[in-house]
Amino acid sequence: MAEVRLSGVNKFYGATQALHSVSLTIADGEFAVFVGPSGCGKSTLLRSIAGLEDISDGTIHIGDRDVTRAAPSDRDVAMVFQSYALYPHMTVRENMDFGMKVNNFSEADRSRRIAGAARILQLEPYLDRKPGQLSGGQRQRVAIGRAIVKEPKVFLFDEPLSNLDAKLRVQMRVELEALHRDLKATMVYVTHDQVEAMTMADKIVVLNAGRIEQVGAPMELYHRPASEFVAGFIGAPSMNFLVTELHDEQVMVEGVALGAAPPGTVKLGIRPEHLVLRPEGQGQLAAKVMLTETLGGDAYLYVRLAGGQTLVVRADGDTKLDRDAVIGLDLPPSRQHHFGADGQTLGSGGVPA
Repeated sequence: MAEVRLSGVNKFYGATQALHSVSLTIADGEFAVFVGPSGCGKSTLLRSIAGLEDISDGTIHIGDRDVTRAAPSDRDVAMVFQSYALYPHMTVRENMDFGMKVNNFSEADRSRRIAGAARILQLEPYLDRKPGQLSGGQRQRVAIGRAIVKEPKVFLFDEPLSNLDAKLRVQMRVELEALHRDLKATMVYVTHDQVEAMTMADKIVVLNAGRIEQVGAPMELYHRPASEFVAGFIGAPSMNFLVTELHDEQVMVEGVALGAAPPGTVKLGIRPEHLVLRPEGQGQLAAKVMLTETLGGDAYLYVRLAGGQTLVVRADGDTKLDRDAVIGLDLPPSRQHHFGADGQTLGSGGVPA
């Protein structure tokens, strides 16, 4: 396996710049996830590592090799696509064998690699079936198997689970994490789903408009987001943001002091799970319930403050509150995040004291 290093990578499509001076190191054996909204540049960045996109400036190293201008076949990477891209007229065995056969691998080596991939991915009973006889999850495992048999230095995944239903996505996330542990491989994974990023990654790379917003471990980004953008993207449901004023170094929301805040604070952020629900007449802020969504173990309360600002509160699933019920809310200072006018974090109390 190998380290991946990008330095000053820019990508232009005509006059449009898709990547802006991207510099990043992915350690040998690390599972890195590129995450961000549609159009943020994450797939372009992945395809640039694969060699499927030519970069305009900068360098890309895989291990000790500069592969900036190398052909995709010379980069020692394997890519798994969203669409599976299997040959429908070939069996599972033939799909995994095809690339090796074209590249003149010996029959013994091909058989060894196919047997190993089939064992790891639990595809042994399906080797003589065609893709049309397989479920979506099984077809995705075949696509991954076709990558494994190459024994590459780096695995690249471009939203590989987006075509699966919710239950299969969870199952495949578990299988991919197990695969990473078994192979001890360097993996780079693209998704728009921050839940996938949080559950699978050693390192998350948050992209916004072709720029890296923040790089870090999942819980580092959750507790200490570098910007309002990262704070709003990481976590489900999204962080609440409230417009604030400062008075005597106290952050004020609709005239109520909620604790000390850094100079320049214009917004306060707090996650739905960190708001403390109180009975009417108690708590720092009063709010009126607009809607309750019950999801079994959790309930999400959509509430409005007197001044019109809205929040989402995560509560116990057995919480029963009627529309227009009045509740109290506490916003613990240790859970508050403060943002300046430029959207950058001024202070995060994301970890309780």
